[in-house]
Amino acid sequence: MFFWFIGTAILAVGYVFRDPRFDYRLLVVGSVLPLLDGVFGGARALHSITASITVLAVMMVATSGRKPIRKMLLGLPIGMFLHLVFDGAWTNTDVFWWPFTGLSFDGNPWPITDRGVMSVLLELVGLALCTWIWRNNKLGAAENRRRFMENGRLVAVPGN
Repeated sequence: MFFWFIGTAILAVGYVFRDPRFDYRLLVVGSVLPLLDGVFGGARALHSITASITVLAVMMVATSGRKPIRKMLLGLPIGMFLHLVFDGAWTNTDVFWWPFTGLSFDGNPWPITDRGVMSVLLELVGLALCTWIWRNNKLGAAENRRRFMENGRLVAVPGN
């Protein structure tokens, strides 16, 4: 699953923040970053609330007094938090509350493979959401894609 996390994160942020100046680039990165846990065979630290909070805290301390960069970087931990929400990560207490429930990740399945065919259905929904976002923001046009890559803004913010 890939498009599920991207589509749901963009839609959620669009409807919650309603900010036409929000930078969606790092939101997208943060929404798929926990997928790296799959390299290690299952749900690991990136599927814990601790990792998302740590990234947020480090980012807030590192950007103290620098509002423009902070606003841009804020998308990364928001995306990570939204991944946990749309992955249902809270259903695995041992991983979600790591390291407070123990340090071992043994026997914790990767949520994407653990759901079976439901993951395929969610990915199809995510693909439909991403297609809708692509079309709504006219990202088929090279100029719009270039502008998005430069500033991370979407022309048609979901929710507005």
